Amino acid sequence: MLGGIGEGLVATAQVPAETPGAAARLAADLGVGPFACIFLFISPEADLAALLAENAFDAPVIGCTTAGEISADGYAEGSIVAFGLHAEYFATDILLIPDLATIERDALIGRLIRSRHGLAERAPTWEHEFAFLMVDGLSTREDELTAALASGLGPVPLFGGSAADGTRFRETFVIHEGRALRNAAVLAMVRSRCRVKVFNLDHLVPTETRMVVTEANPANRTVRCINAEPAAREYARLLGKDPGQLDTFTFAAHPVVVRIGGRHHVRAIQRVAPDGDLVFFSAIDEGLVLTLAEPQDMVTHLQRELDALAIGSAPAAILACDCILRRMEAMEKQKSGALSAILRDHRVVGFSTYGEQLNSMHVNQTMTGVAIYPPGV
Repeated sequence: MLGGIGEGLVATAQVPAETPGAAARLAADLGVGPFACIFLFISPEADLAALLAENAFDAPVIGCTTAGEISADGYAEGSIVAFGLHAEYFATDILLIPDLATIERDALIGRLIRSRHGLAERAPTWEHEFAFLMVDGLSTREDELTAALASGLGPVPLFGGSAADGTRFRETFVIHEGRALRNAAVLAMVRSRCRVKVFNLDHLVPTETRMVVTEANPANRTVRCINAEPAAREYARLLGKDPGQLDTFTFAAHPVVVRIGGRHHVRAIQRVAPDGDLVFFSAIDEGLVLTLAEPQDMVTHLQRELDALAIGSAPAAILACDCILRRMEAMEKQKSGALSAILRDHRVVGFSTYGEQLNSMHVNQTMTGVAIYPPGV
């Protein structure tokens, strides 16, 4: 266990992605189990086939590829991070959704209900639950999946992240039973004797600048026209920028949000297509009113939000999914070091994503996760 994270509830370990025998090293560094489950967050720089072929862990293992990792030291790049839940405090059930192109909603709901009942029978005196989802970040099916899962989870809070591929956007994988899978998702149902709190935060404030999506292709999350003008050109005009200057840093610094259920949620832009369309990370459709948002100071905001999770009792560990656009903004503004210190001090471990899931929604440009508290507090 590294960095004092977990106080015996969880264990973490980290190795460089190119480490020979990486799985064996991670297993040794995690220490003595038994573990209810181990999560792996894997840089796309790693030799995934070699890692999975080792079969070094004596526990169920799930995971995904990343756009950067969060280790016991804060933001990390080019590494493999392991996060293990000790069986003394956690019971888990792993569900694979093998084909996101054909989500069988009723069958999935049935599986979730049986999983919840099974965990309740295994640990009847443990009252705390959450569900952790990892999903192919290039599948474009996160919105449909989370909506289906919510129907079967009932009161169990869900959070998760979309698997990533650095900044390449070529191929993303989830890990299940020693296999690297595309167009799939894996869900850990978790029951615990520890109090848990699923949370979601972002540092964005809506402005008065609004725009309407007037032509879109929801199937591939692209917007062709905004305000009846070519999308990239109109977005750039509203920012006072040249369309040729639009890049990932621009999208991170100037996101757009939609109002749903009394709250604003980011609809993050991934890139400009060659034809000038805007490609989004999450669901988009004609008629949506988009509001331009501006960021607060990331360091001050993250410190305040994580401090709030520690009021009364500090978490023993936080498992988090953090959007790639937050990491990009931190790099551009040279705040990665300050943010890493906050993540380290608050015992945060996880990965950078192509999107986050919270209950029934797929969201962007947030940090979402679960705070795990020592038993009895």
